[in-house]
Amino acid sequence: MRYFESFAPGHGRREPRANPRGDAPVVDLNGDWRVRLWETADAPDFADPALDDSAWEHTAVPGHFGTPAYTNVRYPFPIDPPRVPQENLTGDHRREFDLPDGWPAHAVLRFEGVDSCARVWLNGHELGWSTGSRLPVEFEAGPYLKPGRNVLAVRVHQWSAGSYLEDQDMWWWPGIFRDVTLLARPAGAIDDVFAHASYDHRSGSGSLLVETGAAGALVSVPELGVRDVPAGQEIRLEAVEPWSAARPRLYDVEVATAGERVRLRTGFRSVTIEDAVLLVNGEPLLFKGVNRHEFHPERGRAVREQDMRDDILLMKRHNVNAVRTSHYPPHPRFLELCDELGLWVIDECDLETHGFVELDWRGNPSDDERWREAMLDRMRRMVERDKNHPSVVMWSLGNESGTGANLSAMAAWARDRDPSRPLHYEGDWSCSDVDVYSRMYATHEEVGAIGRGEDEDERRRAMPFVMCEYAHAMGNGPGGLAEYQELFERHPRCAGGFVWEWIDHGLAHPVHGYAYGGDFGEPLHDGNFIADGLVFPDRTPSPGLLDLKKVYEPVRFTVADGVITARGDLDGLRVEWVAEDDGVEVARGVMEGAELKLPQVGGEGEVWLTLRALLAADTPWAGQGHEVAFHQVRPADAPPKPPRCRPRAPAASPRPASTAATRWSWPGSPSPARGWSCGGP
Repeated sequence: MRYFESFAPGHGRREPRANPRGDAPVVDLNGDWRVRLWETADAPDFADPALDDSAWEHTAVPGHFGTPAYTNVRYPFPIDPPRVPQENLTGDHRREFDLPDGWPAHAVLRFEGVDSCARVWLNGHELGWSTGSRLPVEFEAGPYLKPGRNVLAVRVHQWSAGSYLEDQDMWWWPGIFRDVTLLARPAGAIDDVFAHASYDHRSGSGSLLVETGAAGALVSVPELGVRDVPAGQEIRLEAVEPWSAARPRLYDVEVATAGERVRLRTGFRSVTIEDAVLLVNGEPLLFKGVNRHEFHPERGRAVREQDMRDDILLMKRHNVNAVRTSHYPPHPRFLELCDELGLWVIDECDLETHGFVELDWRGNPSDDERWREAMLDRMRRMVERDKNHPSVVMWSLGNESGTGANLSAMAAWARDRDPSRPLHYEGDWSCSDVDVYSRMYATHEEVGAIGRGEDEDERRRAMPFVMCEYAHAMGNGPGGLAEYQELFERHPRCAGGFVWEWIDHGLAHPVHGYAYGGDFGEPLHDGNFIADGLVFPDRTPSPGLLDLKKVYEPVRFTVADGVITARGDLDGLRVEWVAEDDGVEVARGVMEGAELKLPQVGGEGEVWLTLRALLAADTPWAGQGHEVAFHQVRPADAPPKPPRCRPRAPAASPRPASTAATRWSWPGSPSPARGWSCGGP
């Protein structure tokens, strides 16, 4: 059997790890590569460093090759695992680089993401191969490096056995789409670090335990007065500031040996479940979330830091506080930005086998022992890479992959490796392997019943409830947002949810403007079903996102007995009010504290009072004066105004009342023959 049709996830790879940033040298291998495409996987040898590739095409890495194709559920090839079509577009990539002087004997070659299978050679020596497109993989490179010129060769197949695990409602598009780096590993290097940073909300204290296999490693947190404590020793801290999405407080942690010093940005926080309520730092957690695919209209999944930052800034400015990384781990820099700017994250494994639903789930990899190692491998690579991010508060086993023993094995491994985070998976409503009850698109009535604890299943009743997808944002959607939010806020068991989805996946096209399924000539596709985002492909907010911002407001205003009350977290906010008479300002002021007596403001026209909760100072995600919430109410003495529209006399031959349509005429517009006349008192 050919390697790319193997049930195994790869060969020759290093064990997964966190890859903390250190002071050892790094060679950035992104940029201009040579590429040659073949219609099948049976391509000739190309790894010889002496091969003349001057006639090959140039390509950018990170990037894609070939033609994209979109399907939602169906696989774009016959379901015959682990075999894939003979027509298997293959991209042979080559990159020359010079090794810096003084490079140590040991080095690691790291790929952050290759779709869907990569086989790697360095200076003609094969290092190994791997599947798992949106997960990192490393190979030992030191024995094959040489001073001066080196040649890296990578063969990338569009289809592999791993493609059966990656049916994730997105463009199928192969390539080396994330970063490639060469990492020096000096003597005494720190290969891996696991920082356990917890917070006790009752005492305000914290604890830090740093695990690493490096001999003699010492831990320091200068800001907290911690210096050179041996790794593996728990550090008790009397007072720390906790991390949360609203206040993303980070501390710099240094881990050092004689050979290397690495740095982590750590947040102290604890995730617990009590009485079916999801808590962080002792407070109920309410996700106001979105599902986010990685996407750019010109570069596909080859997103850059600015794209990631743009996403997070837009989310924060529209009151989104959480992201589900649908349906794979994101670029590692995205999680660093979530740590820094403040978003709760459900980190989802690179797994979906949705196309097997067409076969009534017969042969589904989730319950086929031959796939177990590949599925466990994907879970390990996600958890080990992302375990140090305080923003990640939950692991997800994947999406829409049915049920089976392999999912149970993934859950057991993750729970043993990291018991500090709950486990999520929506595809098994028995919830046998998870810690939260997750659903998609449950009705308002059903959410209310679940919130009241009217679930018939005893195990589920003890779990928090999460809507991992709801309020589909396609066309004129999303709808029903306010009704869902009212239920989430009314019932403590409801931990909120994630709107589907963040961005339209429209690819820039010279004819269509933005292309969707079928626009590239693919015979099997799902059309514009990929255009279901809260932002358009260029990240312009849709009306749906503006609606979501209002529904997700962290401050609510109520009026009772002549008093306006602001409820919610007002820290860092300034509440201003302005009264307008037919749009003309007549008074303004500032709310002191959380209550304001309804101002006595009158006028000749229609008077409204608008309250706006604004940022009182600049933040990393928006400037002073950014509007977080608003509310409108009639002032205390604004008398009711007579209707400004009056019925007109009916036309000579009116239509029957049962079919007459109500029509409107506004000032300056032609008056209808029948309807209403507006514009006079």
